[in-house]
Amino acid sequence: MISLILMILALGVMITIHELGHFLAARAFGVGIEKFSIGFGAPIAEFEKKGIKYRIAWIPLGGYVKMKGEDPEDESPEDVDPDELFSEKAWWKRAIIAFSGPFANLILGLLLFIIALMLPQHMEDLAPVIFSAEGVWEEHFMPGDSLISVNGKETAGFNQFLISVYETKDASISYQRGDEVLSLQVSAAQRDSLLRSLKPQVSTRIGEVFSGMPAWRAGLKAGDVVLEVDNVAVSNWYDMRSRIVSSPQGKVNLLLKRNEETFSRQINLEENIASDQGGMIGISQYLPVTQTMSYGPLEAVKFGALSTVNFITMNYKALYQLAKRPSQLKNNIGGPVLMASMSSEMSKKGASSMILFFGSISLILMIMNLLPIPILDGGHIMFSFIEGIIGRPVPLRVQAVAQRIGFMLLIALMLLAFYSDISKLVYRFMYTR
Repeated sequence: MISLILMILALGVMITIHELGHFLAARAFGVGIEKFSIGFGAPIAEFEKKGIKYRIAWIPLGGYVKMKGEDPEDESPEDVDPDELFSEKAWWKRAIIAFSGPFANLILGLLLFIIALMLPQHMEDLAPVIFSAEGVWEEHFMPGDSLISVNGKETAGFNQFLISVYETKDASISYQRGDEVLSLQVSAAQRDSLLRSLKPQVSTRIGEVFSGMPAWRAGLKAGDVVLEVDNVAVSNWYDMRSRIVSSPQGKVNLLLKRNEETFSRQINLEENIASDQGGMIGISQYLPVTQTMSYGPLEAVKFGALSTVNFITMNYKALYQLAKRPSQLKNNIGGPVLMASMSSEMSKKGASSMILFFGSISLILMIMNLLPIPILDGGHIMFSFIEGIIGRPVPLRVQAVAQRIGFMLLIALMLLAFYSDISKLVYRFMYTR
């Protein structure tokens, strides 16, 4: 319940920041403001100051800043100064005003990422034990070898080992085989080959079940151990994953163990729009090594900025893949119910994970609002740029029709998101009751 309240409050803050971006940009360019609303529908609270109505409405799924002359179907009163009309501003000013809301969400997301990275974080990692080595490195490493240190720095986890190898030009690696401690010198020219070659030991224990995905709908939980895939025993993650993603039937039968109980589930695979490596069920590896760490301010700014760019790039690539495969839209859309479920999961991981999650939601608001759909900010920007290119405004009738279509499309997406949320919850309830 607490996580749900936090989610609602966080969304309220993100929407307010978004609309404040539009508000401040419009005021800076002298556009008249009629209304500033957080939420849609009937107002919960409302007051007026300097001719602007400020309100909080019942439906917390967005907000809006109503500017004078913004709606192409509205007729401007005769007593309104033309200089205050949004429609009378230069095309580039209207584009900046439309972009300012998403830009505010970008700044908020970046700040939240930076703050989260400065807080203590529970970092999970794989055990630094070798499963296999390929190529020339087979001569040096055997299954079961334990990585001890790199340049005298103790290795606690496998990913930490990978990072340590790149921290200096040459790396001195110590590893243990039975009672024997061995060493190996790796030059800068060799390390790419080494890191591509090594695979760590990974069990078939599930680390995380992603909300809304097929495994989540089938009632799987973190800590479950996969014993068989389609009646074939599996003892490591690599074999298990290979059998799942390459299943020719588009579904898999899993035999699992939870505590001392074994049970089976038939799970339909979902197409992985991010790659062509087969289907997926939505689980991640169990990471047994836990460390607590935090970054200093300068490192947090650096890695926060990199994380923001990577997150935005990854999501636009996913949207592109989804546009090529619209049949996967239902499986890849989530609404407020799913967001609340994910918020609850993140809250269990601590404040840093929760803040990162909220930062991600703020960036997603930016990404979605910049889509070139009439009625969204991206639609306003699109019309503004068209005007800049052709030298005249897009006819008002065309804008009005396009906005009606955009509104209907937005409502359809919202209904689809709610339907997707509810259907996923029903499936999970059926398997976990």
